Amino acid sequence: MRASRLVSLLLLLQTRGRMTAQELADALEVSVRTVYRDVESLGAAGVPVYAERGPAGGYRLLEGYRTRLTGLTAPEAEALFLAGMPGPAADLGLGPVVAAAELKLLAALPDELADRGGRVRQRFHLDAPGWFRHPEPTPHLAALARAVWEDRLVEMRYRRWRAPREVTRVVAPLGVVLKAGRWYLVARCGEQLRTYRVGAVLDLVVRDEHYDRPAAFDLAGYWREWTEWYERDVYRAEARVRMTVAALEFAAYVLPPEMSRAARAAAGEPDEHGWVETTVPIESVKHAHTELLKLGAEVEVLAPAELRDRLTATAHALARLYPGGVATESD
Repeated sequence: MRASRLVSLLLLLQTRGRMTAQELADALEVSVRTVYRDVESLGAAGVPVYAERGPAGGYRLLEGYRTRLTGLTAPEAEALFLAGMPGPAADLGLGPVVAAAELKLLAALPDELADRGGRVRQRFHLDAPGWFRHPEPTPHLAALARAVWEDRLVEMRYRRWRAPREVTRVVAPLGVVLKAGRWYLVARCGEQLRTYRVGAVLDLVVRDEHYDRPAAFDLAGYWREWTEWYERDVYRAEARVRMTVAALEFAAYVLPPEMSRAARAAAGEPDEHGWVETTVPIESVKHAHTELLKLGAEVEVLAPAELRDRLTATAHALARLYPGGVATESD
């Protein structure tokens, strides 16, 4: 355990440069006193690590020193190959780069680790998009990724859901995110951080101007907070319904996850006819009308009245299209 920690400490100093004892302790999840002991052990083993005094001081390696020791374990080698995403990398224009890096990694690893990595690739495959979803065309993704990497402003024409449908924006692209098979751009527009679907970008020009990237911006943290806000904001209303127990179980397969989960959580006890009352979150009356129709005659909307009226009108329209009642087996 200690040997592994010493390797980690050495690699931290090699990759990050100067670090304080507290930063090392936080990264390694040990006490500062343990860091002091580990640094002494590295020095005794001949590693040229030294301390810089003062407020801006810390530990660092002698300039130009690099170790070929990686400390890569078998599970870590397997995880590296399992994490490979050739599809998304190709979308970003990095397909050949990823392939070349993988070849170099295989050549550098000991035979045993290289073999384990290859076995993982043969046995596991990541296919992130959901069923029956065709890849969304993203012709401007590679250019956006380049602008993100080079900290350049972009001018884009974008199609959105509300009027005016097409708008032109000059934004500072901070990162791209792959979520459920779709690419999103996180960018600063004016003083606001915004999220754009890359597939909705109609035209794009990467400008020569650079922008100052916010030093404190954390892409993963922003995305986590934004998705939580988005999921809360989408379902702004709710509907009171009654449905059969069979429909409640079937809802998990046809309704959006948030609607089906909430319906099951709020469901009461079935009555003598096998119907339960429950509450489902809805985006809008129009959206709920489309979704609840998937459950056919096994769901009845009790409120709001506007949603009930819409479903009533649809039921009457269907009755006019299919007159004559319901056929039975005796027919």
